[in-house]
Amino acid sequence: HSSIHPSIMPVYNFKKIGPIPNSTELIDIVLMRTQRRTPTVVHPGYKIQRIRAFYMRKIKFTQQTISERLTAMLNDFPRLNDIHPFYADLCNTLYDKDHYKLALGQINTARSLVDAIARDMIRMVKYGDSLYRCKCLKRAALGRMCTVLKRQKASLAYLEEVRKHMSRLPALDPNTRTLLMCGLPNVGKSSFMNKITRANVDVQPYAFTTKSLFVGHCDYRYLRWQVIDTPGILDHSLEERNTIEMQAITALAHLTCSVLYFIDISEHCGYTIEQQCSLFKSIKPLFANKELIVVVNKIDIQPWETLQADKKEMVEDLVKDSPNCTFMTMSNISEKGVSEVKSTACDRLLATRVESRISGKKVEGVMNRLQVFYPDARDNMEREAFIPESVQKEQAAGGKKAKKSRIGYAPTKYDEPEDEDGDADMDDDKKKTARELMWENGGPGVWAPDYREQYDLKDPEWRFDAIPEIMDGKNVMDYVDPDIEAKLAMLEKEEDQLVAEAQAAAMGDDDSDLDEEEEAAVAAIRERKAHFHLMSHVNDTQNKPIMPRNVRGKPKDMHQPGLLEAKEIKKKMDEFGVDTSAMLER
Repeated sequence: HSSIHPSIMPVYNFKKIGPIPNSTELIDIVLMRTQRRTPTVVHPGYKIQRIRAFYMRKIKFTQQTISERLTAMLNDFPRLNDIHPFYADLCNTLYDKDHYKLALGQINTARSLVDAIARDMIRMVKYGDSLYRCKCLKRAALGRMCTVLKRQKASLAYLEEVRKHMSRLPALDPNTRTLLMCGLPNVGKSSFMNKITRANVDVQPYAFTTKSLFVGHCDYRYLRWQVIDTPGILDHSLEERNTIEMQAITALAHLTCSVLYFIDISEHCGYTIEQQCSLFKSIKPLFANKELIVVVNKIDIQPWETLQADKKEMVEDLVKDSPNCTFMTMSNISEKGVSEVKSTACDRLLATRVESRISGKKVEGVMNRLQVFYPDARDNMEREAFIPESVQKEQAAGGKKAKKSRIGYAPTKYDEPEDEDGDADMDDDKKKTARELMWENGGPGVWAPDYREQYDLKDPEWRFDAIPEIMDGKNVMDYVDPDIEAKLAMLEKEEDQLVAEAQAAAMGDDDSDLDEEEEAAVAAIRERKAHFHLMSHVNDTQNKPIMPRNVRGKPKDMHQPGLLEAKEIKKKMDEFGVDTSAMLER
């Protein structure tokens, strides 16, 4: 339930706390689970040892279920001594630390009482002398455990309310880069937050619209910044401040952040500049060791330049008397100065965080592992930079070398102009690149370089030889007849000649012995045969199962004898006058 980072306290995720049932629901959960998960029938023939084990198991299982539930509650809720002081003070402000600890302490005591009851009753069941005695002890044990849970009704209800409220607390990281806004109610804090973050904080023209801490995030210099909007603070003693104000005081006291103190110089918030300066002085101790920016807001209504001199002096005195304090003006309506306030606050906090890390102990440990080496001269000889001869020639020619690597794509300003023939002016002795050859021969997908030129073989003439195809361990080319094409041409020529002779013979044999009626009958018979042949193919295409040969003709049932049965064969053949006795004997 907590993500622990080295050197910082754990930050709890309060949304993971499980729901807390009330006392009645908790008793029902425990008893129903015991009923479902343990045996429920004692047979008459059981020995007394088995009866004792039966009821001891019931008591032990009930005690374990209660202990698991209560332990989960205690582990889910944060311990105020272990979490960040900001969270501890916030819980004290919202829920009263004493009441919170008392409720968790009562749950812990209830768990111990249930364990003690189970231990005592199991010891008594161990010496039970009858089924009735063991059953009564079991009922007494479960009843006493349920009574202990009933007494925790108030504590469980309080913890459920605390859990609901804690789950709605903003996900706030006390150790990250933070901008915190404070001041009297209705001076423009929430409006500024809506300007620089995506948070949608409610803004209304009356005091205490913001009743709790709101967290937003913004980006500056590729870093994520946490922006906190606090409720308004009134100028009175700490004891008189309510829960809403104390949330802002807690955030100011415990968070390492850049503080923006808002002052409304138009006095539309309902408080005079004197009251706003008085509040600044009363909470000034909370600004110690923090980067402070006094933000004069609503300059669109009352410009800073036209403000009365005495009020101007009051605000300027606040800045002079406070170390690490900066004065800035802005307006949420016209957005004048909003981005400047944000960037100044972020830059100052970033510089402070860097300085704190440099001045810390970690830097010394890192510096001890760093070594800087300066090479020593091995002799007094001066060695100048080496410039290749081709580069020197180019420099002597005084012209820039044209970049040809992008020809065919987007031309650069260094590409050489094309001449009248359409070719770029290139030297004859210059070797063409693969890209230039590609564009000359049709472009990508049409031409590809022949990598065989780069083969390193014993005899360079072998580079462009056909690579042998091996099948079954033998070279296919060893079985290829070199005269196969000539022989195939001769065969095709001979076949064409035979076909021509057959057609010539058919043309000459026109005489027929049949008269016209017989020829008409023959044509009709041939047509009918062709029709039957066609229909047989049509029927074959239908999607029907084909009977296997070994079952074809066998009887399907008692009412439909098969055609291949001996009786059916004899009956069929007798109709044609064929003697089947010899065949049936075989």
